[in-house]
Amino acid sequence: MNIQESAAADPGGQGRAVELETVEVNTGPEPTAAVIWLHGLGADGHDFEPLVPELSWPGGPAIRYVFPHAPVRPVTINGGMAMRAWYDIVSLTSHRDHDQRGIADSINQAAALIRREIARGIPSGRIIVAGFSQGGAIAVQLALRFPQRLAGLVALSTYLLLDHRLENDAHKANQGLPVFVGHGSHDPMVPVQLGEMAAGRLRSMGHEVEFHRYPMPHAVCPEEVADLAAWFRARFETPPSE
Repeated sequence: MNIQESAAADPGGQGRAVELETVEVNTGPEPTAAVIWLHGLGADGHDFEPLVPELSWPGGPAIRYVFPHAPVRPVTINGGMAMRAWYDIVSLTSHRDHDQRGIADSINQAAALIRREIARGIPSGRIIVAGFSQGGAIAVQLALRFPQRLAGLVALSTYLLLDHRLENDAHKANQGLPVFVGHGSHDPMVPVQLGEMAAGRLRSMGHEVEFHRYPMPHAVCPEEVADLAAWFRARFETPPSE
């Protein structure tokens, strides 16, 4: 389904979404690659900023890391408290995707960041979309829908949204897109089974999925960061796919 109604995500369009505030870290002058990384519920764009040095490697390209701040909104599962969130959540076990307006808005806002990097001179095939937990769920939706070929997708400690529409909404430009999925085996917030299900679903759609399970809770660990750095290196040292 190519959704165009008012509450629909249209990552290929120019849209009218409010521009997200971002934290940017460049690993060198004149970046030739970019990573757009969406944080989890209640965090902000600074959350994964400290990982940037650990994700670099000798002789690697200059990479621009873009860490957007999610909008502040009431979150039902937290008693209606306002916090940074990509969409409202009413339950950890079901109905994660009831807030389709919020989901669509966040997809469009994050897509605008990809288009901004393209306008800055970085080809779409040199851009990775990444996300953790709630941000990972949006990252999956965005990367699969985006109408230009990306370098890859990173989905950490997350789950699938709108699974019943996933194949219909996916754009052919990102068929077979490489995906890194990492999840903690002791995650009390997002059970590891949801990460395994997401990896399996993406594989069934033809994606090249690298899945890692780590002995950690709802977090990241040094082993995951090292694996992710190797995966980034493989993506950015390979010529962009057409």
